[in-house]
Amino acid sequence: MLVKLLEPLNVPDSLIEKLAEPIKQKGHEFVYYNEKTTDSNELAKRSKDADVVMIANNPYPTKVIDQNDHLKLINVAFTGIDHVGIADAKNQDIIVCNAAGYANQAVAELTIGLVMDLYRRITQGNSDIRAADYPGAFQGKEIKGKIVGIIGTGKIGIETARLFKAFGAKLVASNQASINPEAVELGVEYMDLDDVLSQSDIVSLHVPLMPNTKGLISKEKLELMKESAVLINCARGPIVDNDALADALNNGTIAGAGIDVFDMEPPIPGDYKLLHAKNAILTPHVGFLTDEAMQSRAEIAFDNTMAFLEGKPQNVMKR
Repeated sequence: MLVKLLEPLNVPDSLIEKLAEPIKQKGHEFVYYNEKTTDSNELAKRSKDADVVMIANNPYPTKVIDQNDHLKLINVAFTGIDHVGIADAKNQDIIVCNAAGYANQAVAELTIGLVMDLYRRITQGNSDIRAADYPGAFQGKEIKGKIVGIIGTGKIGIETARLFKAFGAKLVASNQASINPEAVELGVEYMDLDDVLSQSDIVSLHVPLMPNTKGLISKEKLELMKESAVLINCARGPIVDNDALADALNNGTIAGAGIDVFDMEPPIPGDYKLLHAKNAILTPHVGFLTDEAMQSRAEIAFDNTMAFLEGKPQNVMKR
């Protein structure tokens, strides 16, 4: 079979070559494009005749998929697959797999980092100390003793809960999906979403983007939160009504937000309301992006390819 890696995976080329060697030893052909592209025509060209394409988090639209009659597997080296246009593709026999789990620790740690920045105003302090007219010190908050609401207790949500517990926080979670025994063992108390929002000092989102989670945190839900509360989103941008969030920050409905994901991938348009909201710490969708996570992602992705080539597909996504 012809296997094509269509974009870099943020690891050294030497690691790609090492991971691809078992594919070649099995008699399959491997082609690697080490420059990123988001151009549909170029993606179609790169995908030509491939049985397996490996991609990361850049869009892979329907019109590209429909141009390749050979395609059997779309191997997504990422957790979410909402950037893949498979739902509307003509060929519904294509398998889609992902690399879930590679960035659990990375995303959980960024979540903590965003809370720390909001609570201790690290970014502001960095600017203040360099200012000619130094405004003076400011008083922050501690995570210990705070109620942390985890919305989504999958693997990333659980890892995030563990870190918050290490800080001495009390953990609550929404029961809208299912109750995770691991969360219960950690001491997480499950309750209705509205109760989580109204009781929590910190709300951290860890649900996938699905029809029932799009806009989950609406204007009405934000109004349930404490004025002193902060919202963290390292999951998917459209889970939150981000215009309503900007309004809530500017109006003092909530105290702050740490946001790594938006309604589009960066660069973010200059008129995007969150860019101009008060007490918002914004990062450019880097929750998953650490050296360690990138190596893990590459290893999982190539394991997925080998499993498929051996007739034992793994990490297959439902669609």
